[in-house]
Amino acid sequence: MQSTDLGNKDSGKIWHRKPSPATRDGIIVNIIHNTSDYHPKVLRFLNVAFDGTGDCLIAGDHQGNIYVFDLHGNRFNLVQRTAQACTALAFNLRRKSEFLVALADYSIKCFDTVTKELVSWMRGHESSVFSISVHASGKYAITTSSDTAQLWDLDTFQRKRKLNIRQSVGIQKVFFLPLSNTILSCFKDNSIFAWECDTLFCKYQLPAPPESSSILYKVFAVTRDGRILAAGGKSNHLHLWCLEARQLFRIIQMPTKVRAIRHLEFLPDSFDAGSNQVLGVLSQDGIMRFINIQTCKLLFEIGSLDEGISSSAISPHGRYIASIMENGSLNIYSVQALTQEINKPPPPLVKVIEDLPKNKLSSSDLKMKVTSGRVQQPAKSRESKMQTRILKQDLTGDFESKKNELPDGLNKKRLQILLKGYGEYPTKYRMFIWRSLLQLPENHTAFSTLIDKGTHVAFLNLQKKYPIKSRKLLRVLQRTLSALAHWSVIFSDTPYLPLLAFPFVKLFQNNQLICFEVIATLIINWCQHWFEYFPNPPINILSMIENVLAFHDKELLQHFIDHDITSQLYAWPLLETVFSEVLTREEWLKLFDNIFSNHPSFLLMTVVAYNICSRTPLLSCNLKDDFEFFFHHRNNLDINVVIRQVYHLMETTPTDIHPDSMLNVFVALTKGQYPVFNQYPKFIVDYQTQERERIRNDELDYLRERQTVEDMQAKVDQQRVEDEAWYQKQELLRKAEETRREMLLQEEEKMIQQRQRLAAVKRELKVKEMHLQDAARRRFLKLQQDQQEMELRRLDDEIGRKVYMRDREIAATARDLEMRQLELESQKRLYEKNLTENQEAVAKEMRADADAYRRKVDLEEHMFHKLIEAGETQSQKTQKWKEAEGKEFRLRSAKKASALSDASRKWFLKQEINAAVEHAENPCHKEEPRFQNEQDSSCLPRTSQLNDSSEMDPSTQISLNRRAVEWDTTGQNLIKKVRNLRQRLTARARHRCQTPHLLAA
Repeated sequence: MQSTDLGNKDSGKIWHRKPSPATRDGIIVNIIHNTSDYHPKVLRFLNVAFDGTGDCLIAGDHQGNIYVFDLHGNRFNLVQRTAQACTALAFNLRRKSEFLVALADYSIKCFDTVTKELVSWMRGHESSVFSISVHASGKYAITTSSDTAQLWDLDTFQRKRKLNIRQSVGIQKVFFLPLSNTILSCFKDNSIFAWECDTLFCKYQLPAPPESSSILYKVFAVTRDGRILAAGGKSNHLHLWCLEARQLFRIIQMPTKVRAIRHLEFLPDSFDAGSNQVLGVLSQDGIMRFINIQTCKLLFEIGSLDEGISSSAISPHGRYIASIMENGSLNIYSVQALTQEINKPPPPLVKVIEDLPKNKLSSSDLKMKVTSGRVQQPAKSRESKMQTRILKQDLTGDFESKKNELPDGLNKKRLQILLKGYGEYPTKYRMFIWRSLLQLPENHTAFSTLIDKGTHVAFLNLQKKYPIKSRKLLRVLQRTLSALAHWSVIFSDTPYLPLLAFPFVKLFQNNQLICFEVIATLIINWCQHWFEYFPNPPINILSMIENVLAFHDKELLQHFIDHDITSQLYAWPLLETVFSEVLTREEWLKLFDNIFSNHPSFLLMTVVAYNICSRTPLLSCNLKDDFEFFFHHRNNLDINVVIRQVYHLMETTPTDIHPDSMLNVFVALTKGQYPVFNQYPKFIVDYQTQERERIRNDELDYLRERQTVEDMQAKVDQQRVEDEAWYQKQELLRKAEETRREMLLQEEEKMIQQRQRLAAVKRELKVKEMHLQDAARRRFLKLQQDQQEMELRRLDDEIGRKVYMRDREIAATARDLEMRQLELESQKRLYEKNLTENQEAVAKEMRADADAYRRKVDLEEHMFHKLIEAGETQSQKTQKWKEAEGKEFRLRSAKKASALSDASRKWFLKQEINAAVEHAENPCHKEEPRFQNEQDSSCLPRTSQLNDSSEMDPSTQISLNRRAVEWDTTGQNLIKKVRNLRQRLTARARHRCQTPHLLAA
C-alpha cells in the first residue's frame, strides 16, 4: 500500500510508482495531510465526492482546504481554501469543472476547479447543510439541513423552492432519484414522500413498514435505475423498497455484530443497466460490507476495527471507492482488486454421458485440448458436423436447456423468443444482455497487461489515417487496437481492423475492457476463417456469401457478374465495417441484437439479405462507382425487413451451402487469460513480418544513405552558401565601407550644421535664459510690489478702520461737544438773561438811587435855594451843573464797565469753544498755555472797572463790586467746567495717539 502526504504542496502526483492493490484490502493509495509547521498536526478529511466520469474526486478537510484528485492522470491539485470546514460536497454538475461545497457558516458556494474562482454564493439555510443532491441533468440541486430543504437552479444560482416542516418532524434526507424527475423526501418519523420536480406535486407516499421490523430510518440509497430504495438505521436490519410497486419487498438482516448502519451506497456495474445488485453497508464498527441484495451473500468488506471508516463514496462507473478513515486520512480502493476472488471461474465440471449410439459419436470426438490459450475445438469433417447437428436434435431437453443457460440467470432461447417478438432488446438492458450472450470473462489482469504494453507501433499515427474529432474516442480506439495487436500479431497488419472496431469503441468508450472483449469475441466467432487468405480478403467467406446469393437471387448475381462486380465489392465492404457505414446507430444496435443472439453464420446471411432487399436500386446501377457508393453509404432500407429476410435465409438455405455447416458454434473467451489467436497463415504473416522487417531495414539503410547524401549535399550546399555568403559579405562590406565613408562625410556636414544650429540654439537659450531671468526678476519685483501693495492695502485697511473708528469717536465727541455747546449756549442765554435781569435790577437801583439822590439833591438844592437865595443862585447852578455832569460820567463809566465785562465773557466763551473744536480736530497737537493770558485778559476789564469805580460814590461802588464778584464767581465756575472738559478730551486724544505706536511695536 502506497501512502502520500500532501503536506504544504498545492499540486503533485498521487502515487510515485504504479499501484498494485492487494486482493485482501484493495487499497490503491492512502492519502494523508500533515502540516510541516513547528508543531505538525494532521488535517482531517471530512467529505469526499466523485465527478460524473468517476476518474476525479474532490475532498475537503476541516480547515477548508479542497483538493481535486485525478486518478486517471495521477495528479492532485489544491483548488480552494475556504478557511472553514466543509459539511457537504457535490462534483457532478452540468459544467464539469464546477463543484458545490457547503460550509460551516450554513452557506453553499460554487467554485471552478480550473480558474479556482468563486462562481456563486448561495445563502438561505439556518443550520448546517449535510447533504447536496444534484439532478441527473445537472441543472438543479437540493441542499438539506435538519430543518429545511431548498431547491436551487444551478443556471442562475437562485432558490426555486423551499421545503418547510414542523419543528417536531425533522428531515433525514431529500434527494433526486437517478435518471428521473422525482424528488424523494425522507423524514425522521419514517415517512417517505415522492414529489414531481417541476410542479412539486406529491406523486405518492410509501406505506409504513411492518411493526415487527420497524426501525427509524437514518440512511438511504437508491439503485441507478431508481427502482429500489434501501433504508437503514439503528438496527442490523435493511429494508428494501420497490418504488414502482411502492411496497417493502425484502428485509435483510446483517450480522449480529452490526448494531447500527451509518451509510448505504449501491456499487454500480457497467452491465446491470442500473439495477444494481451489490450494496455497500457501513456499520458502527467502521467496516463497510458489500452484500448481494438478491442472494444476501457477503461479497467483500473494507475497513477494520483498527482502521475504521467514517464515510465513503463510490465512483459512478464502480471502479473506485473513496473512504474517509476515522483517523482523518483518505483511502482509495480498487473494486477490481476487491472482486478478483469473486470473479474467478468455478472449477470445471466433467459430466460423462453414457448409452449414446456408437455409430453417431465416439468419445474421441468430444475430447477437447486444454491449453494456456483459448479452448480449441476438435477438427471435424463435414459428416461429423452433420452428425453433430442431428445429435443436437436427439439430445434430451435437459441437455438443451443447460446449453441455453447463460450467466446472470438468463436463457438464450427465451431471449431469442423475446427478440423475435419485439425485434430488439430493451435499450436499458441491452448491454447486460450482450454481456451475457457473449459470456465475457472480464479478465481485468490480462487486459491490464495488454494495455500496459503501450501503444503499438502500427497505430502510432492512427490519427493521420483516421482523423477523429473526439480526442477521447481516438485515444480509446488507439488503445483498443494496440491491445488487439499485442494479443495477436496478425491484427497489427490488418488494414480493416479500425473499421471493424470503431462502432464498438464508440459504443463502449467508457469501458475499454468490455470493448476489447466484445471485439475479441466477435473476431473469434463471427470472423472465423477471415484471415486464412491474409493479406487478401477472405475468399472462402465471400464464396459462401456468393453461393447463398446465387441460390436465392440468381438475377441479382448475374447483374453483378455482367457489370464485373465481385463479392469483394458487394459483400466485403459490409463485413469489414460490420454494417456501420450503411446503418444508423439504432439500426446497427438492432441488427447486432440479432447477430449476437444467433449462430455466427447469421452475419454472413445478413450480407446476402442486405443485397436481396436492395435489389431494386442495385439492378438500376450500371457503373462501378455507383456500386461502390451504394455499399459505403446509408440507403433507404428498412432494417426490420432485412432481419426478417435473414431469418428466412437461415431457414430456407440448403445444408450443403449453408454457412453454419462450415463455421464453428459460439465459443466464449476463457477466464483468467485470453486464448491464443493463430487462425491465420503464419508463414505469410511471418513472411510479411520478415519482408516488412527487411523493407524496414532497407528503408533504414536507404534513409541512412539518403541522410548521408543529404548531409554531404547539405555540407556542399552549406559550403557554397557560406562561400556565396562570404563573397556577398565582402561585397557588402565594401559597399558598406563606401556607404559609411559617404555617411561619415554627410555626418560631418550634419555635425557642422548641427554645431551651428547648436550654437544658435545656445544663443537662443541664453537669450531665453536672460529673458527668463528678467521675467523672473520682474515677477519677483512684481511679487514684492504686490506684497508691499498688499501690506499697504492692509495698512490702509487698518488705518481706514482706525480712521473710521476715530471718525466715529470724533463724530461722537462732536455730537457731545454740540450737546455741550447747546448746553453752554443755553447756560449763556441763562447767564445773559440773569445778567440782563441783574443789569436791569442794578439799573433800577441806580435809577432809584439816582432818583433818590436827585430828589435829595433837589431837596438839598431846594433847601439850599431856600437858604441861599439870590446871591448864590448863579454859583449854585454852576455847581449843580458840574455835579450832574459828574453823576452822568459815573453812570456812563458803570455802563462801560458792564459792557466790557459782558464782552470779556463772550470772548472767553468763544475762545474756549474754538479751542475745544481745534482740539477735537487735532488731538495730538501740543496744548498752548492760553488760560493764563485769557485769565489775564479777562481781568483787564475788571481792573479798569475797578480803576474806574474808584471815582464812584461808596454805595454805587459797593453795589458794582458786589455784582462784579458774582459775575467773576459765575465765570470762574464756567472756566473750571471748560477746563475739566478740555482735560478729559486731551487725555482721550493722547490715548488715541499712543494706540498706533503700540500696534507698530
